[in-house]
Amino acid sequence: MGSEVVTINRAPVLTLWAAAVAERMGWDWDCALTLGKAMAGLQAQAKGRMLGIYSPPKAAAQGAEPKKSGLGEEFWVQVCGRSIPALTTPDGPRACVKDKPLEPAKVEKYLQGKFGEQLDAALDAMRELAAAYDEDELPEAAFGLYEQFRPEIPKGKSGWGRAGELDLAKIRTMAQR
Repeated sequence: MGSEVVTINRAPVLTLWAAAVAERMGWDWDCALTLGKAMAGLQAQAKGRMLGIYSPPKAAAQGAEPKKSGLGEEFWVQVCGRSIPALTTPDGPRACVKDKPLEPAKVEKYLQGKFGEQLDAALDAMRELAAAYDEDELPEAAFGLYEQFRPEIPKGKSGWGRAGELDLAKIRTMAQR
């Protein structure tokens, strides 16, 4: 099975967790991967603005509805407490960033690069945790669960982009509720 501890930063952990949650909520795995990546990106942007790493969003973008891309009907999906813009593509629903659908294969490659050989074990543990919650309670609990198992890093700017330890055994223990 490999090591029970993965040294990794938080962004890929949140990406994988949000994908596992989206899958549990009924989205197919390709869509779930894109929702996870978009959710983690939005979370990173918000954190970066809070820390002063990124400038605030343009006023026109605040609260604006997504623009139509011509690719299909656009809608919003709630994942881990965030609204994720999505659209219908010929390959099925996908999260979108700047009116462009995310590609599941690129998200998978990103996760494989970050987790390496521990990707399957991490995904299995996260799927087990997501399955421990009913579909109606998971959306509200999902981000709080992530906060309990995410890697510990220094607070503030000094922790930005730093790796910490993700304990897979802890995630599996949390699933034994």
